Amino acid sequence: MPVNITSIKTSSNGVWQGDNPLHFAFPLLIVQTTLILVLSRFLAFLLKPLRQPKVIAEIVGGILLGPSAFGRNKDYLHHIFPSWSMPVLETVANIGLLFFLFLVGLELDLTSIRRSGRRAFGIALSGISLPFICGIGVAFVFRKTVDGADKVGYGQFLVFMGVALSITAFPVLARILAELKLLTTRVGETAMAAAAFNDVAAWILLALAIALAGNGSGQHKSPLISIWVLLSGVAFVAFMLLLIRPAMKWVAHRCTPERDVVDEAYICLTLAGVMVSGFMTDLIGIHAIFGAFIFGLTIPKEGEFAERLIERIEDFVTGLLLPLYFASSGLKTDVTKIKGGEAWGLLVLVISTACAGKILGTFAVALMFRMPVRESLALGFLMNTKGLVELIVLNIGKEKKVLNDETFAILVLMALFTTFITTPTVMAIYKPARGSSAMAHRKLRDLTNSEESKDELRVLACLHGLDNVPSIISLIESTRSTKKSQLKLFIMHLVELTERSSSIIMVQRARKNGLPFINKFRGVEWQDRVTGAFRAYSQLGRVSVRPTTAISVLSTIHEDICHVAEIKRVTMIILPFHKQWRGDGDHQTVENVGHGWRLVNQRVLKKAPCSVAVLVDRGFGNGTQTPGSNANVAEKVCVLFFGGPDDREALELGGRMAEHPAVKVTVVRFVEKEGSRNDGVVLRPSQSKSSEKNYSFSTATINREKEKELDEGAMTEFRNKWDGQVEFIEKTDNVVEEVLGLGQCGDYDLIVVGKGRVPSPMVAKLADRQAEHAELGPIGDLLASSNRRVLSSVLVIQQHDMAHAEETPVSKVVDENGYDKVKGDASSGVGEISKAV
Repeated sequence: MPVNITSIKTSSNGVWQGDNPLHFAFPLLIVQTTLILVLSRFLAFLLKPLRQPKVIAEIVGGILLGPSAFGRNKDYLHHIFPSWSMPVLETVANIGLLFFLFLVGLELDLTSIRRSGRRAFGIALSGISLPFICGIGVAFVFRKTVDGADKVGYGQFLVFMGVALSITAFPVLARILAELKLLTTRVGETAMAAAAFNDVAAWILLALAIALAGNGSGQHKSPLISIWVLLSGVAFVAFMLLLIRPAMKWVAHRCTPERDVVDEAYICLTLAGVMVSGFMTDLIGIHAIFGAFIFGLTIPKEGEFAERLIERIEDFVTGLLLPLYFASSGLKTDVTKIKGGEAWGLLVLVISTACAGKILGTFAVALMFRMPVRESLALGFLMNTKGLVELIVLNIGKEKKVLNDETFAILVLMALFTTFITTPTVMAIYKPARGSSAMAHRKLRDLTNSEESKDELRVLACLHGLDNVPSIISLIESTRSTKKSQLKLFIMHLVELTERSSSIIMVQRARKNGLPFINKFRGVEWQDRVTGAFRAYSQLGRVSVRPTTAISVLSTIHEDICHVAEIKRVTMIILPFHKQWRGDGDHQTVENVGHGWRLVNQRVLKKAPCSVAVLVDRGFGNGTQTPGSNANVAEKVCVLFFGGPDDREALELGGRMAEHPAVKVTVVRFVEKEGSRNDGVVLRPSQSKSSEKNYSFSTATINREKEKELDEGAMTEFRNKWDGQVEFIEKTDNVVEEVLGLGQCGDYDLIVVGKGRVPSPMVAKLADRQAEHAELGPIGDLLASSNRRVLSSVLVIQQHDMAHAEETPVSKVVDENGYDKVKGDASSGVGEISKAV
């Protein structure tokens, strides 16, 4: 049914009164938005294994919704995206674009650009100039080949084509670098700095192109008008940077954490400023988004004000409104306009010219600055990233009628292709060297046996936030030897990299000081408090504290942890458990930071280049004083010893704690009764068992006699050294009840246990139990269970030993006579994990 555009109403009266909601602006906008969001998210899910940025999915989704695919069905196009609805959709989408460009300006730090140096400037200059010249060459070919291209004035068409080929998408590049873990490499730092230069230059060139394009007629006009537009634009930028920037600095200062609350009036004033800035540049004749971008540059990047602004708008803008812009772009992109060999030849020409100009230009200059060939080539491909900003340029060109349908479609496909190839190509040609340090002490035992008695203990402690600080400080202080070695502590705050712009701002800050990622925490209140707490602690004794930050997606953040542990020659990694207990006794509540962080811990335990300790915090360090070297007993620690390499490492840590005068250590050794020693058990692996619900043990061949000898030797040495200072207790039977009794009695602040990958006979008998947290081993899981009413915090230690790196879940526990203690399929066993223990 044809609809008269003058009769369009906002909302319908409903189907019961005979109205079709799709004939009314607001219900139709809801349908369009929902369809766009569902499709773009589905495509993002499909492209995730290829590690493609979300912008690729959004652009492809827009193209699919448009005349290139679904739009071939005219009924669909008429009902879902009728021509009368497009101004409404584009208006809402452009509001999203306006605020997104404000966020882009907000995350672009001009001071970091000034500090970037000659190399980044030289690479950016070559990365712009050579593709721009190539774009001008391609423009001449287009004017001769594409119908209607010669009707546009030479100046505006050449500049638009030059900008389209020379641009680098700064936000997309930051995302790609973060996911490839290249941010703190020389390639990543240079790429970010050069892209920031490129971004600023691109907006200047775009402003020039818009000024030349004029009123959207695509026709020639007086050069005087373009000059006036440019001069007005320069005056606007000068006004914003010289007057508005100091004013925004004053506003940001008024919104510091010391003033307790950020005044909502300042937030509203700033959001209104985005709209007014956009109106002013539109009034000048450039484009509204240019004003929003410049206004974003005026906001101070350090302080809570920028963070609070981002919290207010980014999810709504990037999650809801921005996909609408890509969809409206896709609805204008008709791939079917690219017909015949000549048109497809032009597409190949544009792609090859854009890639050759950007990659070769960057590559050549990078070589001139004496960068290695692989780094230079990777840098070229990184700088070739297009995507989001490119699409904005193309849409403005189409809006100003500088680009016709065929040229627009060709350039959109070029932007898609160049961005799509970036991640796989860089992964193929460049991997930063992550060499191992052969001299590193991989476990505490190595440090004790070192000839150099004053060896430095290096610990990497990870934390999710402020809640982990007291327990980490208490644990490190308890471990600090007051007699022997220095202790060097690396604090790594783990930040999940999301699609949020605030993550990219943190990435920007991380890049400033290289690795460690953030040397000087600034800009976020909790960061100041974390740094202050650890710096104050470092004054207490011989502890050197270095705060760092890892920003990555959860699936790969374990690589950052292991890499820092490798290059910093760390002896032990301390990980916070994914659950944290609050309160006392029956009033305890459990906070869960998420299953994703549990998987991070599991991957670190598997891949770590040193010993690992997982801290299950039930208020450790919260209610007691931090143990100083002259304090009375402030903490009571219990070490459980069953036997095996993990337990020997736990005993070694207990020895270091015993050196501290404010820590009282008790060692509880579990030994089998005389009559049960011959009841050996055999663990059999099973492919049918899940490692999430069943305990995993080492698949290495175990010499039980040697293990027993090592256990006795470690215990004898410990007794001889600490007899009189450490309390020794032996227990024989009922492991579960005895262990839970120690945890529930409340006599100990911390219980230290080994993970038990090479289990003693007593631990092996627990292997048939259903696991709640299998990564902690049978004893650690028992103490970390949520429903056992355990009061003590627990530290589960895994000793670094490559021989025990491979683990498998067990199917059964059987005695030497072959009697199944746990019923199961006899054929499921694929071999013995160990001999009779």
